[in-house]
Amino acid sequence: MARIIGGIGASHSPTIGYAKDTGKHNDPAWRPIFDGFDVVRAWVQAKKIDVLFLIYNDHVTSFYFDHYPFFSLGIDSEYHPADEGGGPRDVPPAQGHLGLSQHIAMALTADEFDMSFFQGKPVDHGMLSPLSMLGDANGPWPGKVVPLHCGLLQLPIPTPKRMWKLGQSLRKAIESYPEDLNVAIMATGGLSHQVHGERAGFINEAWDEEFLTLLEKDPQKLVDMRLAEYVVNGGMEGAEVIMWLIMRGALSKDVRLVHKQTYAPSVTNIATLVFEDTGPEPDPAEVAAYREHMGWHLAGAETVKGTYPFTHARSQANFRLNSFLHDLIHPAHRKRFVEDFDALAAERGLSAEEIDLIKNRRWIEMIRRGVSFFMLEKMGAVLGVPNPAIYANFRGETLEQFQATRKVPLTYSVAGGQKVKDMDKSETDKAGA
Repeated sequence: MARIIGGIGASHSPTIGYAKDTGKHNDPAWRPIFDGFDVVRAWVQAKKIDVLFLIYNDHVTSFYFDHYPFFSLGIDSEYHPADEGGGPRDVPPAQGHLGLSQHIAMALTADEFDMSFFQGKPVDHGMLSPLSMLGDANGPWPGKVVPLHCGLLQLPIPTPKRMWKLGQSLRKAIESYPEDLNVAIMATGGLSHQVHGERAGFINEAWDEEFLTLLEKDPQKLVDMRLAEYVVNGGMEGAEVIMWLIMRGALSKDVRLVHKQTYAPSVTNIATLVFEDTGPEPDPAEVAAYREHMGWHLAGAETVKGTYPFTHARSQANFRLNSFLHDLIHPAHRKRFVEDFDALAAERGLSAEEIDLIKNRRWIEMIRRGVSFFMLEKMGAVLGVPNPAIYANFRGETLEQFQATRKVPLTYSVAGGQKVKDMDKSETDKAGA
């Protein structure tokens, strides 16, 4: 089973990445930052940590206000550095742990957390600043990550209590994963700072010390605090330290403080922290019961003949193909899809198999492979193939045969404008039966 070895707290200020990328290791003004992360890196290496569950908030880079989730779990195999305005950092992509991320997704959903999930998105300094410090002169940290983005930059935001409860569920999720893994929970952000308004530059080192002490010895006091108290004490942006409650909630009651350091050179009190979990081993009976709880709602669905549940695993494995078809919502992509398909497919890196599936309208094979029906629906709208013709092909029937099984032989599509009017007027069987 996977085991939570301990928890890490680390600031994620862009100054950290700046210091590393510009070689400030020996500069006295920057050296304390490196000293703190040196201890964290040594601990991670000594404990042979396989996976970091890394909690961060994106800074309106990959997650914009058009769709801004509270909790979004990464379920990808790689996380590339984002361009935050001046070009991406020259650091390698972080490697994701697919199995653990998909397991945690199922677990948190079963525990009634309304999660969202992301893949194909780059990550900004919220994740990369501390993660890049875990590598050494020989290269980046070699382990894998499962990232959790928390939406904290647009009110309302989750409460401290919600963060704590998520951490408690996270512990059960990780300990029920069957593979032997050493896992550390890494919370990022803070400490005190504010970067907007007339209060910009605010730091409260006394509050930071109180926060870290309570986190170790009496986290319930932090859980019970109102968000307003975090804002008053630590600054509006400094309130992101509520993410550290996810980390602490995922640890047992019993922790040992291994390391604690703060350094406030400019506009953020930069911190590093390590807790070692000294609690008991997970109870095998409780683990077994939790696994059963996770799968209860969908148990048996996979046995329904002719049904292909669209899981995270299928989504991740076919993300490129689904993305290519999803982009048919954009007029320029549609035009090239129809007029210059081969060049477009090459630009997007489609495999020969993927190209064949699309060109020859292998509808059912695409479903079996892991293409979402709602991508095929878009493809059909572009090609002038109505939905019932696609359904017929799935069943190995002609359109007429399928329509004969319906109460009313309707023909329809998600196409709009003149496209749908033209489709309605035509008698077509374009499913390629």
